[in-house]
Amino acid sequence: MTITPTFHIILVEDDNELAELIQDFLQNYEFSVSIVGDGIRAVDTILSQQPDLVILDVMLPGQSGMDVCRAIRSGYTGMILMQTALDDDIDQVMGLELGADDYIVKQVKPRLLLSRIRALLRRQERTLSSKHELRFGDLAINLQHRSVELNQQAIKLTTSEFELLLLLAKNVGEVVSRDDIAQHIRGFEYDGLDRSIDRRISRLRRSLNDDPNQPELIKTIRGVGYQLCMTSLGA
Repeated sequence: MTITPTFHIILVEDDNELAELIQDFLQNYEFSVSIVGDGIRAVDTILSQQPDLVILDVMLPGQSGMDVCRAIRSGYTGMILMQTALDDDIDQVMGLELGADDYIVKQVKPRLLLSRIRALLRRQERTLSSKHELRFGDLAINLQHRSVELNQQAIKLTTSEFELLLLLAKNVGEVVSRDDIAQHIRGFEYDGLDRSIDRRISRLRRSLNDDPNQPELIKTIRGVGYQLCMTSLGA
């Protein structure tokens, strides 16, 4: 009997023989598996395809698995299972701190790999069911589809605008500093002179039809940062 795949996995592995063995094994169950052989291609492939789960090798040509994990985490909401040839606690801690959801050591037995994958997907399903959407009055942010509605109207946002809005929404009613925004979006501290954060806020305001001269939705807290205002959302 042919099993129709219900989950998509991207396997980032440069060992072709091993990758094909894992692919063949998982395709006997409910998974479709795509193989990517290097870290550089992996980032674009994962972000564009948004698979249910990524199996990510640490040692990769072009770009390490750690770098891939760091690059995709803000734009990818699925699960990341990292694997390495070494049982190294430091690698495991680094991977988890960068956003990996679990860690396995090569060569893992196929049945154990299957068990870990299924556990992660069950966890993802529970997370989506409880955190599928953030809603504050007239503003709704769908985390799975990365879509936004304001006053029941769909709002088109770029990836960076969505990430910025999501950061403000997760801290709704509180002031988010420019440094926090820079760290979240760009990965380094705000230097006090860079105006790119202010420009990002201005573009987000325009997308949300929030008057940049008299903003009501995203308030500027002078000398500190920005605040998503609950009262303007009808919340």
